[in-house]
This record gives sequence, structure tokens and C-alpha cells, in this order.
Amino acid sequence: MNIKKIKLILLVVMCVFALAGCKKNVGAEEDNPVKSEKEETQVTYKFGFSCVAKDNPYYITLANAIWESLQEGGHTVIGMNKDTHLSSAEQIEQINEMIQQGIDAIFLAPVDWKEITPALEALKKANVKIINIDTKVEKLDYVDAYIGSDNKNAGTVCGKDLVEQCKNGGKIVILECPTMNSINERITGFEEAIVGSPFEVVARKNVKGDLTLAREETKKILEKNNDITAIMCGNDPSAIGAYIAANELGIKDIKIYGVDGSPELKKELEKPNTLIAGTAAQSPINLGKTAVKVALNMLNGEEYEEETFLDTYLITKENIEMYGTDGWQ
Repeated sequence: MNIKKIKLILLVVMCVFALAGCKKNVGAEEDNPVKSEKEETQVTYKFGFSCVAKDNPYYITLANAIWESLQEGGHTVIGMNKDTHLSSAEQIEQINEMIQQGIDAIFLAPVDWKEITPALEALKKANVKIINIDTKVEKLDYVDAYIGSDNKNAGTVCGKDLVEQCKNGGKIVILECPTMNSINERITGFEEAIVGSPFEVVARKNVKGDLTLAREETKKILEKNNDITAIMCGNDPSAIGAYIAANELGIKDIKIYGVDGSPELKKELEKPNTLIAGTAAQSPINLGKTAVKVALNMLNGEEYEEETFLDTYLITKENIEMYGTDGWQ
């Protein structure tokens, strides 16, 4: 065999090996997946979560909605199991711990809308984005976005219903929480709705949105006043506490209003001769999902709303079938 033939054979062999080493796409397009530019550059974030009370059903549902939405994108959340015990000092301490753990942003519902300020300052100094949820902080300049329910309307619809149900007026008890701006707005909406009607507020107590404290304070008030027409409560746990107290005292004719639209209170609306007159409903599920969308858009440099208010509406015995009692709306 001459030299030219040998060179030709070697060249053919080299070409075969070269082609064998190249990847060849075969079959349909889905058989040859190619990562999109978006998938290759996807960024994950670490979030903090801090709310008023861990054992409040509303905040439990809100936290779960946030966690589930973030988990889909591979993001992490810390602080979900932290309880503030209704203490601003404890909440601030927890937030400082989250900053040390390197969070990129925080979902924050303050125990006290004024006392939370030192935590806001620390978050800003650490360049952590603040997504204020459910109840506003006093110093909104520190906040990057706020997402909450239309709390004033929640109180307004309760007040309007009371005026309609009790045209002759009567004595009212208010269970409030001055340290929570969301409850302040609800009470303001309620009071404005009953202006000009023959109602008189004879007692008001700060029950911190807590069921046990609401039960204790309501029982004291009702033992001294046997002619109360209605009790306006800043949230559903307070309304349930008032409801328990009234039942323990054997009271049969009183109207109790709450705010949340919780499954627990909606179940009471189904019962005959219930003392629960209604609950102004909000949706912690939608609030949580909306908050996550805003937060991710913010961190990704995309457009987002700096303030978002979700609708509130009254659920009563007359329309309870529309919303059901087995979950949140």
C-alpha cells in the first residue's frame, strides 16, 4: 500500500471519530431540551416573616400562602414559627436575628405600629426590602411596599348593617387595639358609619386582638351592663371571645360583629339564634399571594405597586352560603 492510500484511510478514520464526538439532536423538540435564558439566570432570595401573633388563624393562613408561593420559585423563608407573644421588643429582636441571617426582604405585620420603628431603621441600614403587610407601620417612609385589606371599609360595612338592623339605636361596646393601625381603621370606619344614629358607645377596651383577653373584658362589661345592643370587635378572635362571654352569662339578645371572615366565625353564623351578626371578610390567601408577587417584582427590578388594598365585604347569615364555612375566601 502506498503512502497516499495510507494517508487517505487515516483521514477518513479521523473524520468518523470527530463526528461521533459531536452531539446530535434527534426526535422531537421536547426530546432535546434546552434551558431557557430565564431558567439559567433565575435568582432565589431569602425572606423573613414577622407578624403580630403566630396563633391567630388569619396570620397562620397568610403565612402559609406566602410560604407556598415562594416555595414554588425555590425561595426560602425564615421566621414562620417565631411567636412575638404580642411584644414589640420580642418582634424587634427576632427581626435583628433575621438581618444577621442575611435576608433580602421581609414581610412585616407589626405588633405595635409605632414601636416597630427601630426595626425599620435596622432593616434599611442592612439594605433589606420591607414589604409591610396587613397593618401599616407609622413610619411609612421606611417601607418599600404596603399590601393590606381595605380596613376602613371593613368597619364601615359592619356599622351600616347595625344601623339597618337596629333603627332605634342602643348601647355599644367596642373591643379595639390602638397599637394596630388596621384595627384602628376598622373602628374608625364603624364609628363614622353610625354617626347620626341613636347609638351610644358606653365602653371600649384594648383587647389586643386576643380571644382570651376579649372574653375576660367582655364578661366584666356585660356583668355591669345588661342592656348592651351590640359589640364591635376589631377582628374575629375578639368577636369569638365576646361571643363566649355572652353565652357564659346567658345573654340572648346582642349583636356581635367581627372582622376577618374566618372559618370559625362563619360557622357560628350558620347556627340558629346565633349572637354573631356578621364578619367583614378579607382574604389572607389573596393578600399573601399578592405580597409575594410585589416582593419578587421589587427584587427583580420589575414594576410593582407601592400600595395595594384588597376588597372587604360583609358576611351575614343571609349570604353565608355564598362563601362557605370550610375555609377562607
